[in-house]
Amino acid sequence: MEFQRRDKLHQKEIEEIQTRENNKNDLLKREIEQLKLENQLLRNQQNDNLIQLEDLDKKKLELEKHISDLELDYNKLQQERDNLKQERDNAIKDAQELRTKKGHRFANSDMLPSSKFSLSELEQATQNFSDLLKIGEGGFGCVYRGSLRNTTVAIKKLNPESLQGSSEFQQEVDILTRVRHPNIVNLIGSCSEISALIYEFLPNGSLEDHLTCADNTSSLTWQARTRIISEICLGLVFLHSNKPHLVIHGDLKPENILLDANFVSKLSDFGISRMIKQSETNTTAFYRTIHPVGTLGYFDPQFLQTGKLTTKSDVYSFGIIVLRLLTGKPAMNITSLVEEGMQPGRLQSIVDKSAGKWPFDLAEKLAKLGLKCANLDRRRRPDIIQVWATIEPVIKAASQLKAHSSVGSSSFNKEHVPSLFICPISQEIMKDPCIAADGFTYEAEAIKTWLNRGHDTSPMTNLVLPHHNLIPNHDLRSAIQEWLEH
Repeated sequence: MEFQRRDKLHQKEIEEIQTRENNKNDLLKREIEQLKLENQLLRNQQNDNLIQLEDLDKKKLELEKHISDLELDYNKLQQERDNLKQERDNAIKDAQELRTKKGHRFANSDMLPSSKFSLSELEQATQNFSDLLKIGEGGFGCVYRGSLRNTTVAIKKLNPESLQGSSEFQQEVDILTRVRHPNIVNLIGSCSEISALIYEFLPNGSLEDHLTCADNTSSLTWQARTRIISEICLGLVFLHSNKPHLVIHGDLKPENILLDANFVSKLSDFGISRMIKQSETNTTAFYRTIHPVGTLGYFDPQFLQTGKLTTKSDVYSFGIIVLRLLTGKPAMNITSLVEEGMQPGRLQSIVDKSAGKWPFDLAEKLAKLGLKCANLDRRRRPDIIQVWATIEPVIKAASQLKAHSSVGSSSFNKEHVPSLFICPISQEIMKDPCIAADGFTYEAEAIKTWLNRGHDTSPMTNLVLPHHNLIPNHDLRSAIQEWLEH
C-alpha cells in the first residue's frame, strides 16, 4: 500500500512539473510571438520612415529648385527694373527732346507761351504796324505778320474805335492760356499796353480764303475738307469737355478757322467766347445775355431769340460750316439749298465741283449731318460728342479711299499726307503709331510724353482716360511705311 501511495505522489509531482514546463513553454511562445509582432511593427515603422525620408528628399530637391527659380526670377526682376529705369530715363530724355522739337519756333528766342511783350517790341516786329504787313482785319482790329524774337508770328492789335474792347481782349487771353489743343490756335503772348495778342503764324490763311479762292488761294479737295471737318469737331469736343469750365466759342465761322503749313485747321478768335462752369447736375450749361452777338448766317437763331448761348450754338455754326465745305455756297439760306439737293438724284448737283468728285455716300452723310446740326430747334441738334460719334467712322472710311489729288488745288506742289498718318499731338508723320485708351492713334513718344507729364485725360477729347495702356498699331505702321516707300 505504501508503495502505491508513493507512486501516486511521484506521478503527481511529475504531472505538476510537466504542467509548469508547459506553462513556461506557452509563456515563452507568447513572448516570442510578441517579439515577432514588435519586430514586424518596427520593420513597418522603418519602412514608413524610409518612405517619409524619400519624400523629404524629394521635397528638399523641389525646394532647392524653387529657391533656384526664385533667384532666377529675382535676377530677371532686377534686370527688368534696370531696363524700366533705363526706359524711364530715355523717356525723360525723349520728352525733353520732344518739347524742344515742338517748341522749335522759340528755339532762338526767350519766348514762352503767354509771354508779355512791350509796345516797342511789337512796333519793331511789324515795322511800326506797317500796312504792308497787314494780313487781316476784323471787328477786334487788324492782324499783322511780324518777326518777334527771331520767330514769325501773327499780331492782332485792338482798334481803339472797335466795339470789342478790353473785356474781349482779356477774355481771349484767359481762354487761350487755359486751353491747348492741336486744333486750337496757339497764343504766344500779349501786350496789355495796346491790347494786342500774339499768335503762332499760320501761313495758309483762313478756311474762308480757300472756300472763296480769295487772292487766287487754292481750293480744297474733298479729302482735305473731310479731314478739316473732323479737326473742327475735335476742337469743339475739347472745348465743350474742358474742365472745370467748358468753353463755348460763340463765333464759329470759316474766317475764324485758320490753316497751318500742313493745312491742319485751328480754331481762332475767342474774343466773344465764354467759359462756363460745368454743372454737377444734368442741366445744360449756358450763358445769358441781353445783347447777343455773332455772325449772320452762322448765328444760332435761338440764341438771338432767347439770349441763351449754349454748346448747341456752336453745333449750329458747325453744321453750317459742314454744308459750306460740301457745297461751296454762302452761308445764307444754305440749309434750304441742301434740303432741296437731298431729293433723289439731285445731291451731286449741289456739291462743290472744285473739290473733285465727291463719293456719293460721303456727300450724303455730310449733308444729313450738317442739316441735323443746323436744325432751328436746339433740342433736336446733337451734342458735339454725338456729332463726333457720327463723323469718326465717316472720316475713317473716307481716308481709306485712294486720293489722287493734293491738299489744295492741282497747282499745289506739296504731296498730300493722309490725315490718319499724322500724329494729332506732334502734327508729324508717325513712325511708331500706338492706340491710346481714347481710341485715337498717336506717335508713341508724343503720347508717352503727354502721360508722363501727369495728364489723365485724352489730348483730343479732354475726357478722362480709363487707363494708360498703349497698343502698337501695326496695320497703320505698315500702311505708313508702304506709303512712304511708294
